[in-house]
Amino acid sequence: MKYKRILLKVSGEALAGDGHRGLDFTVIHEVCEAIRQCRDLGVQVGLVIGGGNFWRGVKDGADKMQRSHGDAMGMLATVMNSIAVADALEHHGVEARVLSAVEMNKFAEYFTRDAADRYLNEGKVVIFAAGTGNPYFSTDTGAVLRGVEIEADAILMAKNVDGIYSADPNVDPTAVKFDTLTYDEVLARHLKATDTTAMTLAMDNHMTLVCFALKDPQNIVRVVRGEKIGTIVKED
Repeated sequence: MKYKRILLKVSGEALAGDGHRGLDFTVIHEVCEAIRQCRDLGVQVGLVIGGGNFWRGVKDGADKMQRSHGDAMGMLATVMNSIAVADALEHHGVEARVLSAVEMNKFAEYFTRDAADRYLNEGKVVIFAAGTGNPYFSTDTGAVLRGVEIEADAILMAKNVDGIYSADPNVDPTAVKFDTLTYDEVLARHLKATDTTAMTLAMDNHMTLVCFALKDPQNIVRVVRGEKIGTIVKED
């Protein structure tokens, strides 16, 4: 395996499937099956799930409510998704633990780095919920933060597009896909890979990012095997 310990980031919208809102359990079980295969290959998997299938603080709360309150709702949306995916993983025979950045011991354990490391070494999938626990930070930033904390070999960003392009490929037919980029190139060109905070945090901690399409969840397995899929962001 190319990577022994990964942090996988999955968008909330991806879990909604064609419905765009709520949960599509066909999609969820396909993702969980791919995660099970990675686990069976000996890969330790940490997971961060967005909340956009229920609520996006910036988009849904913009100009309607105070930003911190909107972001709090977004954090709660990630907790709901984490509980759903943990349940689905158990159906696939994979033990999972939900660790929340915000204390809510009725639903999830409170996150500590040592607890996460212990569960990963035991072969459990660890799902990191509630982002960083703070407003004004995206789940991309939360994913990079948790990836750095657990000393992941790479952060796998499963997106709706199959890599990083020079422009939005849905708008610009001349957009060019990149196979590899450096952090500086992503930041200088303002490429839509992650938000700036997440990319800067990855750069400061020399954390490799792999951005690829989740349309086929088996891409997760292909990436950990070392197949050239999507776009890799790393140092020179």
